[in-house]
Amino acid sequence: MTHDPSDTDEPTDATAKDATAKDTASKDTATTGAAAASDVPPVPTDRVVDIATDLLAIDTQNPPGDVRAAIEYVESLFSAAGFDTERVATDPAKPNLIATLPGESDRTLLYNGHADTVPFDRKMWNRDPLGERDGDRVYGRGATDMKGPLAAMLAAGEALAAADRAPPVSIAFAVVSDEETGGAAGVDTLVERGALDRLAPDGCVIGETTCSRGRHSVTVADRGSIWLTLRASGTAAHGSRPSLGDNAIDRLWEATSLIRSRLSAREFRLDATLRPIVEESVSFYEPTLGADAARDLFEHPTVNLGTIEGGDAVNTVPDSATARLDIRLTAGVDTADVLADIRECLADFPAVSVADASWSVGSYEQVESPLVKAVTRTAEGVAGDRIHRRSATGGGDAKTFRHAGVSTVEFGFGTDTVHAVDEYTTVEALRRNAAVYARLPTAWDALFSEPQERSER
Repeated sequence: MTHDPSDTDEPTDATAKDATAKDTASKDTATTGAAAASDVPPVPTDRVVDIATDLLAIDTQNPPGDVRAAIEYVESLFSAAGFDTERVATDPAKPNLIATLPGESDRTLLYNGHADTVPFDRKMWNRDPLGERDGDRVYGRGATDMKGPLAAMLAAGEALAAADRAPPVSIAFAVVSDEETGGAAGVDTLVERGALDRLAPDGCVIGETTCSRGRHSVTVADRGSIWLTLRASGTAAHGSRPSLGDNAIDRLWEATSLIRSRLSAREFRLDATLRPIVEESVSFYEPTLGADAARDLFEHPTVNLGTIEGGDAVNTVPDSATARLDIRLTAGVDTADVLADIRECLADFPAVSVADASWSVGSYEQVESPLVKAVTRTAEGVAGDRIHRRSATGGGDAKTFRHAGVSTVEFGFGTDTVHAVDEYTTVEALRRNAAVYARLPTAWDALFSEPQERSER
């Protein structure tokens, strides 16, 4: 997971806190929820755990990002279950796998997950980073981000393929590489090679963990970003006589301070369709961040001065300096308008210029769309608790899918140990994820014909 570090606060077992007595009675199969049991293929919990431990045992740290063994394992699982498979790759060490299973309609639901993980330092771990089970906990790098949810998706896929009748919609999987570094070998390759067009999915669910400290959510939006490199020039002088020079760091600091203050005071004018997402996002983040800080995330741009470099000696006035800013914008905000604000700020500082700029545009799904409704209702039926329909604070593969025209959400039960030492998920989280993923085709198909508005891309 590269896109939402705020969801990885302190290591706590969020899922265990939510387990209820009524859940315990059904832990042998992952069919908990509102749908009738006959509508949902059973997913044995032991099978989900086995797949998760198999995936954890395969080292896919990125860098270097070699996922060949993991993709081979997943491909053999899909082939045995009766899926058609296809590999799509630009980097031989970072293949992506497509798997398809025809359903009763030509609508296609795509499940997406990534096989790579962030690196780990084995010396720092008290548990085996390549997989270890202790009671209800399954430890390992990627246990919650996202080999655990991926295992639940794969087990649900097996169950759907083994059912007495075809699923109500066609099923597709995209198991990708290179997500953790935001590299081009993963989802971008699927888009560039036309694989996504060939699949033509009508909806996509990504198995990222979207729960935090006992609160559950489905991510229906992400924020846009502007990554800005500013460069300031000055005049060098001896540090004992600073008035003879022009300090480039001072100039840069003044410029970045103005940008931060002006953008932070800018209030977004959001479309009415975004208001429910903003309000539920604030509700989700408020217990962690506080009400004002949570609202500021979505009502105003956020600006982080990530790096500042300049000078080569303490006794010299620096004649050059560079700063890098990370600016985030709520979906629906015009990135060009914000860039214009930045250039207006810099007009007051002729010695400061934009050396480089890259940006992305936020994306979102309508909260009343069939996909959002299906995931929300299904997850609420499994969890027995509220599911917030919220925005991520960053952006990842969901943004790529949405901008390619695919209605996309992220959902997964898990723990707050993403990227942490001794990362783990729970058997309960694995079971619940499998329940949601197995029920989604039926739930989504039933809602697909309801009136809807097209999502922003």
